[in-house]
Amino acid sequence: MDNAGGRAIQVVTISFFRFGGVMARIWAFTQMGFARIALARAVGLQFWKLCGSGVGEGFTPLPNTGVYAILATWDDQRTAKDQISQLSIYKAYRKWANEHWTVFLAPASARGHWSGVEPFQAWSDTAGAPMAALTRASIRPRAVTRFWGKEPPISQAIGDNESVLFKIGIGEAPLVRQVTFSIWPDASAMAAFARSGPHAEAIRAVREGDWFSEELYARFRVVGDDGAWGGRSPLKDAA
Repeated sequence: MDNAGGRAIQVVTISFFRFGGVMARIWAFTQMGFARIALARAVGLQFWKLCGSGVGEGFTPLPNTGVYAILATWDDQRTAKDQISQLSIYKAYRKWANEHWTVFLAPASARGHWSGVEPFQAWSDTAGAPMAALTRASIRPRAVTRFWGKEPPISQAIGDNESVLFKIGIGEAPLVRQVTFSIWPDASAMAAFARSGPHAEAIRAVREGDWFSEELYARFRVVGDDGAWGGRSPLKDAA
């Protein structure tokens, strides 16, 4: 997993943290600003984003003050593991959190931009399982109400889907900068959900209404994880 054709393979990590008490939640909220300083100095870190989450399974405009995430791209898997283990900012998050889980991802395909850049260096090997999907969008202010009007049926559909191993909605800013992340047992299960039902209808509405000022769609091969979420690894059922 450290190279493909003699070159290093970029690894993307998403680290989720669950905070319990009031003081821990306040600390986590302040890190949406302060953690930027530490992350900007990290060795081997190519791109990063600090995200909050929504209530329930995350696919709502209402913020969840107890769950936060750090998305990061690294030079390779070894760098990712070493830095997440050793960096003081990650250690601080783990210290304050009741629970934490990091998933390691190899980009398989990506199109679009995030903050004006293409953060994921996709490579062609999509073999293997499980697979993960990430969508990110900056929603135009005029389209906010219509966008969130489409979310309830999508949330219910993904929640009812027995194939999905993990799903969450996170974001950089409430209402207008949103990220959805899900893990599936294989590429076919992921594609089946994306091509039918309310998700497909929402994509058509987005295209026809020009709701997004910026968007990104990416697929990844899940190459490992560390920690637990809900008391266990969400990848336990991948087999």
